[in-house]
Amino acid sequence: MERVARDGIALTCCPLSNLRLQVINSMNEHPIARFMREGVTCTVNSDDPAYFGGYVAANYEALAETRLSMEQLVALAGNSIDASFADDARKTTMRAQLDSWRTAHGF
Repeated sequence: MERVARDGIALTCCPLSNLRLQVINSMNEHPIARFMREGVTCTVNSDDPAYFGGYVAANYEALAETRLSMEQLVALAGNSIDASFADDARKTTMRAQLDSWRTAHGF
């Protein structure tokens, strides 16, 4: 985990898939908050939503129902932008949109 954090390797996390595949027994057991505390860059994703129960928004909702704060969820969204293959101009635009949303909602 130290190397992943140090090298800035982004982990794509699919919480609902992890639950459905019984990698975890409940959403409260998902390690994403611990990974974030350890400095690991995590993103929220979906893994074949038709089979594993949820598109990206549903995965965020499931995490929101656990112990993740809105600030943590916003950070995860920012990580998704930063870790994407979008060009720098697109990332700047998406970051500005996220920051605008965050400010408008008081986060």
